[in-house]
Amino acid sequence: MSSPAVSEPDPMPLPPPQPDLDACCGNGCDPCVFDLYDLEMDRYRQALRAWRARLSKTIHL
Repeated sequence: MSSPAVSEPDPMPLPPPQPDLDACCGNGCDPCVFDLYDLEMDRYRQALRAWRARLSKTIHL
């Protein structure tokens, strides 16, 4: 006897935590903690778009 296929959970991506304003030392670091946060936000937005696309495919099946 086989069990029905159970789909893997596909949780919504979570945004990265925003650094505190005082996390930046103000010395012009390259990369700055805010530059790294911007990159993480870009990856988050991309993951969120992909998640929404997967979700819409499962809803319209």
